[in-house]
Amino acid sequence: MVGCVTAADAPPERQRDAERTRGEILEAATEEFADRGYAGGRVDEIAARTRTTKRMIYYYFGSKQGLYVAVLERAYAGIRRLEQDLDVDHLDPARAMRALAELTFDHHQSHPAFIRLVSIENVHHAEHLRTSPVLAGLAAPAVDVLSGILDRGRAAGLFRADVDALDVHMVISAFCVFRTANRYTFEAIFGRDMLDPALTEHHRRMIGDLVLEYLTAHVGRA
Repeated sequence: MVGCVTAADAPPERQRDAERTRGEILEAATEEFADRGYAGGRVDEIAARTRTTKRMIYYYFGSKQGLYVAVLERAYAGIRRLEQDLDVDHLDPARAMRALAELTFDHHQSHPAFIRLVSIENVHHAEHLRTSPVLAGLAAPAVDVLSGILDRGRAAGLFRADVDALDVHMVISAFCVFRTANRYTFEAIFGRDMLDPALTEHHRRMIGDLVLEYLTAHVGRA
């Protein structure tokens, strides 16, 4: 019958339940590890938050480290997916670069747990992240998008030639990560909350301006 959906067409209920449960565990684990770190994070607490069991968590992720690595992969995949989906081909190179900087800014401000996880994993010298089977693919979207914009900017005579995609990525990330990672120490020392909503648009413009000033410096000079 035309328009009928068979059992073969739809995912099994068990599979949907498994995906939902796995997602709920990752959500709870993200907050637990972001708040308490890898060593302090408790699988029992994650199980309690998700109304599941430690045994079920280990069934899905193998171990505490397996769960922690899955949390890191999920966190990085979120920003990489946004970068990959960013439609900038119709924009001139300068506007495209500003759009990418703004996307990173918006993501990092709205995902403080991501920043805390990155900071924690750096304390561990990325020893857990290095074990990830998807590590090799975590950089490609950011590098590919940036490289494409840079190539177009150079071809148009707008951008300098002595920087690469990772240089630009570092500049953008440094600004956007600092605002959240150092929020409380910065406020304690200088009396300014970098995440004060009154400063958001000012900082959002600032990162775009900084990147474009850097990329256009010395262009056309002998």
